[in-house]
Amino acid sequence: MSTIKLKFRPSIQKEKKGSLYFQVIHQRTIRQVSLGCKLFQNEWDADEGTVILPESDSERYSYLLTLQKRIPQEKERLLKQLRRIELTKGTQFDVDQMLRTYRVSLHNNGMLHFARQLIYSLRNSGRARTAETYQSTLNSFLRFYQKADDIPMEEFTPELIIRYQGYLKSEGLTPNSISFYMRNLRAIYNQAIDKGLCLPQTPFKHVYTGIAKTVKRALPLNTLRKIRDIDLTYSPNMDYARDIFMFSFYTRGMSFIDMAFLKKKDLQNGILIYRRHKTGQQLYIKWEKPMQDIIEKYDTEDTPYLLPIIKNINCSERQQYLSAVHLINRKLKKLGEILELPAPLTTYVARHAWASIAKSKNISVSVISEAMGHDSERTTRIYLASLDTSSVDKANKLILTSLL
Repeated sequence: MSTIKLKFRPSIQKEKKGSLYFQVIHQRTIRQVSLGCKLFQNEWDADEGTVILPESDSERYSYLLTLQKRIPQEKERLLKQLRRIELTKGTQFDVDQMLRTYRVSLHNNGMLHFARQLIYSLRNSGRARTAETYQSTLNSFLRFYQKADDIPMEEFTPELIIRYQGYLKSEGLTPNSISFYMRNLRAIYNQAIDKGLCLPQTPFKHVYTGIAKTVKRALPLNTLRKIRDIDLTYSPNMDYARDIFMFSFYTRGMSFIDMAFLKKKDLQNGILIYRRHKTGQQLYIKWEKPMQDIIEKYDTEDTPYLLPIIKNINCSERQQYLSAVHLINRKLKKLGEILELPAPLTTYVARHAWASIAKSKNISVSVISEAMGHDSERTTRIYLASLDTSSVDKANKLILTSLL
């Protein structure tokens, strides 16, 4: 005969919250199943074994009401699992295994299952980029977790997240990379809360989820000349990566995603017009000879795109974009090693280089901001709104000429 009772364990410190748990007794074996929720002593009715609701305007009311509704559901779920195993094995069963099966709800109520379902839903709704970041985060977490079983929602605790953070540090990740995974994992967890799959908790309260300022990797002019002039005919892929890097520099540090989706129709009367994918801001770039030299080097006759990044209109543009960015950054890293650069070379370094060189040429900060499409500072946007693009075009012309 097995019994299940709801219990409350008060904190040793009176001002601290205690814990609710189910006590499961099977053949004199006693086990505890945490509900993953906290109560103050005065929120628990020991005689009735129930949660006490405060006034409806209390900040704890919503939490306790949700908990009050959840308790009988959790108890019934545990009872069903108990009945199921008794039907198949009688009274001779391993209570620990039964409880583990209960905790993951037959793999249908665990955190990992929810994350996979969320990623699937995002892909189907056209939010491929978010799905990719969540999938990358899930893959990272699975490398850390390394268990076949799912994780019950109530076991998604601060202790687990701290251990995951320690794993990421041991893998040599930077604080910002660790924060990237933590923010994504927190977003997934918060959506599980929104769907009522778990109670609001704060498992991420002890880990870093901010964005630390980093030193931008800029290149001096002499290094850019080396990148531009090095003979790469022996490696077409590296040559291609170098050309995309230089095109980004020539176009005032255009981002890779903006370059990938540039279309031929965006170039009109010697002006390249496009909208930044990140901000939606429309930018105008005067077309210069170095840009044209790169365009003429590649055959894009069968596509509407200006650059040879998305080459087949019958295949997934997103997949072609991802394949290209991985190839280009891999080859740029190799090129950086050949040139013995002090830091890894990536497409984004071109953007930093343009800004750094522009500053060294005493080009005003306001012109640089407009040239690069910055709009995060409200005062800067208001000031830049009164300017035309002629000063920006002159700035870009000055920088490109200095490479000759």
